[in-house]
Amino acid sequence: GPSILKPEDLEQLFTTPMPFGKHQGVAIADLPHNYLHWFAREGFPEGKIGQLLELMFEIDHNGLHDLLAPLRRARR
Repeated sequence: GPSILKPEDLEQLFTTPMPFGKHQGVAIADLPHNYLHWFAREGFPEGKIGQLLELMFEIDHNGLHDLLAPLRRARR
């Protein structure tokens, strides 16, 4: 998983849209649970998008959504 978590990594979950696939255009933070789990099974893509998907999976899988709540509120 991601080694060191930086605040801007969490911010990027909201500012980075999914660049391909059936959820193209949806922010990483808003991707459905089962889609993240699909990537966890099939393998995350290369590069930054893969790192963000893996980070979001870890957050989802470990029930750490509270980490994102302040960012979610700030974006409204």
